[in-house]
Parts: sequence; structure tokens; C-alpha cells
Amino acid sequence: MRCPPGFLLCSLLLVAPHCTEVAAEEVQPDPKTPCANWMGGAPGYPGHNGLPGRDGKDGQDGLKGEKGDKGVQGPKGDQGEKGSPGQDGPRGFPGQPGQKGESVFVYRSAFSVGLTERAPPPNVPIRFSKIFYNEQSHYDTSTGKFLCNIPGTYYFAYHLTVYLMDVKVSLYKKDKAVIFTYDQFQKNNVDQASSSVLLHLSTGDEVWLQVYGEEGKNGIYADNINDSIFMGFLLYPDLD
Repeated sequence: MRCPPGFLLCSLLLVAPHCTEVAAEEVQPDPKTPCANWMGGAPGYPGHNGLPGRDGKDGQDGLKGEKGDKGVQGPKGDQGEKGSPGQDGPRGFPGQPGQKGESVFVYRSAFSVGLTERAPPPNVPIRFSKIFYNEQSHYDTSTGKFLCNIPGTYYFAYHLTVYLMDVKVSLYKKDKAVIFTYDQFQKNNVDQASSSVLLHLSTGDEVWLQVYGEEGKNGIYADNINDSIFMGFLLYPDLD
């Protein structure tokens, strides 16, 4: 049913005062909120990301932490280059004189000989012709004398088998008797006569052994089971 326009206008004028009273009794909307108590519109699109803010100020240092465990030892590094030589140090004081050393040259002189004939003649050098050692040939078997080639201190000794007669012998140095040995023979027995001595010799000195006195004092004996020997060797050479 279609109403005439005049009727609608009159109705609105009559209703308007009543709506105003009712609306006055209701809670008024917050004027800051648009479209309050009204149906909201469609949600809008998300806005664009804002620009990054500025870096903030550095914070305060924290407390010092505890000491950590010792780490594993690393591999040995390469050897560095040799440095340049340092400056020479100050000259030291002279040292004490050293002890006198021995000569590099080894001095040798020795002999050991035995008797091959019985009852050698008295008052002449006894010729020991059985050679045990005479590498330097300082003992002369043809004369029975030892010739000093190296000056120094020598040791001489003799061990004589005594049989059938008494024995009187002496050791000579440069035509002078140095020591004497006497042994009295006992019948049906074999005895020994021996002695030794240290002598200092100069180059050219001679040393030998001989029977002294009469014929009946030369009971020096030797055979295939008994020896009478004469020996000597250098102890200390004169290094000066």
C-alpha cells in the first residue's frame, strides 16, 4: 500500500520528539570514537613496515668471568733464522799454567835375555844370547851389554840358577860395579841368586852383568829346564 508523501512527513515529525527523549536516556557514545554504536566498515589493509629505529646505546660491561681451563699445547713452531753475531765481550784474565803433558812420541826400550852356556868366564861381561825380547835391539848379544839410547830411569833385574859352584856376580854401569850378589852352592842342590835395581842412564851409558873374582865363583848354570836371565826396561824418559 503506497502512502502519500505528506503522510510520511507528518509521521516523522511526530516521532522525532519521542526518539530524542529515548536517545537522551541511553548512554551517549564517546565522541572520540567514530561511528560509535554503528556497524563498522570492512577491515583495512595492513600498513607498510616502518623504518628501522636507530641503534641503542652500548650497555654497561658485565662482571669478569672465571678463568678457563688450560688449552691443549699447540705444535712446535719452526726454528727461527739465525741472528747476527753479537759484539765481542771483554778480554778475560790469563789462566793458570797447565800441567806438563806427556810427549806424543812413545819412548820404548826393553830387553829380556837368557844364558845358553854354563860357567861363563869371570871379569868380563856375561853374554846372554837367548833372546826373549829385544825389539829395539838395545841389548847387544855379541858384547853382552845394554846400550842406553833414551836417557831416563831404568829398571834392571837378574835371576840366576846356581849349580856346582858358588856364584859372585855384579851389575856394572860405565865400568863401575853398582850392586853385588853372592850365593854359596850347597851340594846336591840347585839354588837361585837374584837382585834388581833402578838406575838413571844418559845416552851412551852401558849396563852389563859379569862374574867377579876368581875362577871358582862362576857357578851360573843353564840347561833345557833351568834358565838364568838378565832383563831391563825404561820406566821414565827424561822429557827435558
